[in-house]
Amino acid sequence: MARLLYIETSPRKDRSVSIKVARAFIDKYKQTHQGDTVDILDLWKKELPSFDGEVINAKYAIMHGEQHTEAQKNAWKAVEDTIADFKSADKYVISLPMWNFGIPYKLKHFIDVLVQPGYAFSFSPAEGYKGLITGRPIVLIYARGGAYGSGTGAEKMDFQKTYLENILGFIGFTDIKSVIIEPTLMVTPEEKTKLVEGAIGQAEKIATAY
Repeated sequence: MARLLYIETSPRKDRSVSIKVARAFIDKYKQTHQGDTVDILDLWKKELPSFDGEVINAKYAIMHGEQHTEAQKNAWKAVEDTIADFKSADKYVISLPMWNFGIPYKLKHFIDVLVQPGYAFSFSPAEGYKGLITGRPIVLIYARGGAYGSGTGAEKMDFQKTYLENILGFIGFTDIKSVIIEPTLMVTPEEKTKLVEGAIGQAEKIATAY
C-alpha cells in the first residue's frame, strides 16, 4: 500500500483551475489504486516554522557541524516534522498557479523548510551535492494566466516550472511529470473549458498508470 501526498497551493479553492485538475487526478487515482492512501496538505492551512530566532540558529549549527542547544533542538523539531511527513510519502502531486512568473509564496516557504542539508540533500568534496529524496515519482499541475511554453516567445519568463523542477531535481527527484493549463486568461469561456478538459484528460491518464 502506497501513500500519495497531494500538496495544494492555491487559495482560490473552487475557483482554482490547478485544483480542479488536481482533484480530477485524485478522484481517478482513488478509483484505480483502491489500496493506497491519499493525504492532502493544504499549504494555506499549514502553519510552517519561520526561519528566524532559534530556528535559523539551529540550521546554521547543522551547517557548521555543531550540536544543537536545547532551545535550538526544540525550535528545529517543527522543521524535522515537516520534512519527515513529506519523506514518508511514496508518490506526490503538487498543484500550483503562477504568481508573478513564479510560485506562490506559501509553496516557496514550504520548499525552504524542506530543503535542508542532511535531510533533503548532502554535500561532500568527492560527490558534490546529492539529493536524498530518491526513487519516488511526482506530478506537477501548473496553471498560468498567460502562455509560456515552447514557441510562445515568453519562455524566459517562466520561473514557475523551471524553478520547481530544478529544486526537485536538486533533492533527488528524477521521475517528474507535468500537466500545464495555459493560458487561462484572455481566452473565451469556451476555450478555457476546452483547456481544462484537455488537462483533466491528461491528468486522469497519468493517475491511472501512476
